[in-house]
Amino acid sequence: MKEYRRFLKFLKPHSGLLALAVAFMAVSSLFDWVSIAMIVPVSDKVLNNGKIIFPLKLPPFLESLISAANAVSQQQLLGLLIFAVPILFLLKGLFNFLYSYYMSAIGQLCVRDIRNLLYAKLQSLSLEYFTKRRSGELISRITNDVKLVENALSYATTDLFYQSFLVILFTVTIFWIQWKLALFSLLIVPLIALPIVKVGKILRKISRTSQEKMADINSLLVETINGVRIVKAFSMEDYEVNKFKGQNHGYYKLSMKSIKRSLILSPATEFMGVLAGVGVLWWVGKDVIAGRLSFGVFGLFLGSLFSLIRPLKKLSQVNSINQQALAANARIYEVLEVPVTVRETASPRELPRAPRVVEYRGVSFKYQDAQILKDISFSASAGETIAIVGPSGSGKSTMLDLLPRFYDPQEGEIMIDGINIKDTSLKSLRQQFGIVTQETVLFNDTVRANISYGHLETDEKRIEEAARIANAHSFIIKLPRGYDTVIGDRGVMLSGGER
Repeated sequence: MKEYRRFLKFLKPHSGLLALAVAFMAVSSLFDWVSIAMIVPVSDKVLNNGKIIFPLKLPPFLESLISAANAVSQQQLLGLLIFAVPILFLLKGLFNFLYSYYMSAIGQLCVRDIRNLLYAKLQSLSLEYFTKRRSGELISRITNDVKLVENALSYATTDLFYQSFLVILFTVTIFWIQWKLALFSLLIVPLIALPIVKVGKILRKISRTSQEKMADINSLLVETINGVRIVKAFSMEDYEVNKFKGQNHGYYKLSMKSIKRSLILSPATEFMGVLAGVGVLWWVGKDVIAGRLSFGVFGLFLGSLFSLIRPLKKLSQVNSINQQALAANARIYEVLEVPVTVRETASPRELPRAPRVVEYRGVSFKYQDAQILKDISFSASAGETIAIVGPSGSGKSTMLDLLPRFYDPQEGEIMIDGINIKDTSLKSLRQQFGIVTQETVLFNDTVRANISYGHLETDEKRIEEAARIANAHSFIIKLPRGYDTVIGDRGVMLSGGER
């Protein structure tokens, strides 16, 4: 139940829109019921010129309505129905469009919100989190998992309300006409509910495994597309293709397991409903023959009973979709609930530009169980050049990563001009540094945007000045659109030297 509550939290900001859509569903479902109820006057009065007969005393307003219908001629009633039926279906179509449109809008709004939340959360996490997760796995959370949640929030929620309204209307109808027979017919409901619950639990487990398999596929795609030069250099295309086929086939098998279990529910519930319908036909048929019940009212009873089959089938599918979505929802919350390890204090200080002294005091850092740095102490003043040397893996990069607070040390403190960097705002701290990474990182944006990244307010003159200092201005102006040229993923439009 807790998982359902967390799942429904995404609907809360759009509760007003949801209430409006549900109201439209209620009206549309009422039109569905009226279209079935039309059997009574058409069959009893228009086609047979008989009387509408109910086996029980009706409320006064219904009694007067039926008396009026019985009093008019066949021709008059036929003319009335010919006028009313097109209007009825026009209104039904209108309300059907309205609730479908608003529920689709709610689904898309929820997808937008979830993706925004996930992306903002990922941006707030420290580098430590990303060293423990594959890129493809995180991409899968924002794409595949969110899509499964959308199916539940949009389509499954629509069916949950709409089909429930139909179940209520048709159930009330059959109980109203013949409650003993209705009770007998609905005794079969527990036989339908049991397999739905059991299959639902299995589907949730399969769905979680299939989502993890999709994360593996996304990771493989990210690795091989980013590393396509290496793949081709070592002629490993066939190896990577076979590796992908294996992952893809694994996902196919899991999908088919889920599909098989979902599809088996529909014919099972339909068969149970038909059994109930056959029993009703045998029981009520005798009352129609004896004249205690008009054929039209019997048709309404049978039509309402058989009309319960479709919404019950739909509701069984809702359960299947929801179980898959709950598994995806749990994976989404795994990201949303990750604690932010590098965070600002309640009232961070703004670090002034051009600091004079950086000091490490007894800094120690562990990555999981591996001790990377232990009791590091030194200071560096403005204008000094300090070389940090050591073998690969000795912690040189980690020591520098602590300075802009990509990580926080477990022990010790880092001071800038006597101010602990944990007491400063992250933005003012990180604005102190220029970073040249070991790997060239460029974004799929213009040359101008890449140069001014982190300083979006920088004017054209300073951008060109920076390019000249880096000896890049001469080739930039030769690009198709100069500084406004989009350079592609990771700067693929540029040569290695130009990057």
